[in-house]
Amino acid sequence: MAEASGELEGPDFEKGCNIDELPDGEMLLGHAFGEAILAARRGKEIFGIGATCTHYGGPLAKGLMVDCTVRCPWHHARFDLRTGEAIAAPALNDVSCWKIEKRGERVFVTGKIDKKPARKPKASPASVVIVGAGAAGSAAAEMLRREGYGGPITLIGADEFLPYDRPNLSKDYLAGAAPEEWIPLRPPEFYREQKIDTLATTSVTAIDPKKKQVTLSDGSSLGYGALLLATGAEPVRLTIPGDDLPHVCYLRTLADSRRIIEMAKNAKRAVVIGASFIGLEVAASLRERKLEVAVVGKESLPLEKVLGNELGNLIRETHGAHGVKFYLGRTPALIQDQHVQLDDGTILDCDLVVVGIGVRPNLALAEKAGIATDNGVLVDEFLETNVTGIFAAGDIARWPDPRAGRIRVEHWVVAERQGQTAARNILGAREPFVVPPFFWSNHFDLHIRYVGHGSGGDCALVSGDLKSKDASVIFRAGDKLTAVASIGRDRENLEVELALERSNRFDAS
Repeated sequence: MAEASGELEGPDFEKGCNIDELPDGEMLLGHAFGEAILAARRGKEIFGIGATCTHYGGPLAKGLMVDCTVRCPWHHARFDLRTGEAIAAPALNDVSCWKIEKRGERVFVTGKIDKKPARKPKASPASVVIVGAGAAGSAAAEMLRREGYGGPITLIGADEFLPYDRPNLSKDYLAGAAPEEWIPLRPPEFYREQKIDTLATTSVTAIDPKKKQVTLSDGSSLGYGALLLATGAEPVRLTIPGDDLPHVCYLRTLADSRRIIEMAKNAKRAVVIGASFIGLEVAASLRERKLEVAVVGKESLPLEKVLGNELGNLIRETHGAHGVKFYLGRTPALIQDQHVQLDDGTILDCDLVVVGIGVRPNLALAEKAGIATDNGVLVDEFLETNVTGIFAAGDIARWPDPRAGRIRVEHWVVAERQGQTAARNILGAREPFVVPPFFWSNHFDLHIRYVGHGSGGDCALVSGDLKSKDASVIFRAGDKLTAVASIGRDRENLEVELALERSNRFDAS
C-alpha cells in the first residue's frame, strides 16, 4: 500500500494565487495551513478540497475532473469538489473541504468548512437487514447512514471479523509490507457510533419474503423492511487426491491470509495452483517472502482470456524475472506431503500449496427463497430482485450493464459501488447502476488498471510500449470499445471510464 508524498507542492493558497493559474475546468495543486489542497474551477465557481485520496493516498491532482467531481487516478474513487465527500468507492472517508475567497484577480484559501449538508431520504423502510458483511454489505450500511436513514440497520456476516480490506489479503498484507492494523475498514466504535448492529460468525439460513423476516443460524428470526443480499462467493475447491492435506490453502478471508502467512514462515517452496488474479498475486507475495514459487495453470498464458496475449505474456515475463516458475497448460493430479504431481507426471517439490482456481457465487439462500437466479441473483438496473423490497449486490448480483448486457463481476470496487447504489435505492432514489466495472491488480512492479468488461473473443490493440510499462491494451468487439487495461497510464484509464459511461467512441490514438 503506497502513499502519496507528504511534501507540500504548488502555490501557497494562504498568500493567494492569480485566477489565471486556474483555467475553467482545470485543477491546481497547492497548499494552505500546512495541508495539501486541490483547487478546481468550474465556470465562476472555485472549489478547494484535500488533495490526497482517503483510500490509499492517491494524488487527486493527477486525477480527472468531471463536472463538479474529481476521480482518483489510482483506484477511481470519486469526490465531490463542492463538499469533499467521498461519493463513490473505494474511498469511504471524505477529504477536507476549504473556503475559497476571490479578491480581485487573486484566489485565497481562508479556512476549513466542517459542516456537511444533511440529507433526507425519499423513502424510509422500517428496518434494513444486510446479509453479508463484505465489500457490498459494509458499503451499503455506511451509505444508508450517509443518506440520512435513521432506522435500524443490521449487518450480518459469517466471518468472525468486522468488514476488512479484502484486496490487501493477497497483496501487501500477504507480502509482509502492510501491517494488520491497515486491514479493518472501520474500528469497532464506528459501527456503534453509526448505530449499525453487526452480527459476526452468523449466517442467514432462510428468508421468508411474505413475512419479511430472516432466520439466523442460531435459530432466531429477524424482521426487515428492506433486505439486501450480499452473500459473496466461495472459492472453487480442488477434487483430486490430497486436496484436504493440512498444507493446502485457499485465500478468501483474513483467517485464510493469516494461515498462509503463518505457514510461509517455515516453508521454502510453494506451489500455486491457478494462474488467476488471486493466484498470481499470491505468487508475487510469497516471492517477496523469499519462498520458491511455482505456478500451475491450465491456460497457455496467465490471464490470457481476460487481458489478452500481449499483457498475459508481460505478466508471465514479469513474474519470471522475479523467480516465479510457470507450468502452463497443466493441471494438478495429486498432492502429497512434500510435492504436487501434475497431469503430465511432473513432480513439483513444495511444503505449501495455495489454490486459486476461481470462485462461485453463494446463491443457495436466494434460490431457497424463490428469488430468480441464473449464474447469479438476477436484478434490475436498480439492483432489485424479482421480489419487491429485496436487493442484491456484489459477487452474487447479475445486472443489466448498458454496454455489455447482463453480467456478473467479482471485483471489489464493483461490489462496494453496488452496495452504495443499492442503499440509495432502498431509500427510494431509483438510481440505475451504470458505472463501468473497474479493478486493479499488482504484480511486483507491474500495476494494472482495468476498466470495462471485455471477453476472450475481443480484439486487443496495444497502444504504447508494454515493455517499458507505459501502455494501454484496448479491447473491442467489432467497432465497439469494451474495456481497457492500462499500465502507467492512470489518467488515460480514467478518461476511458468516462467515455464508457457516456457511450462515446474512444480514439485508440
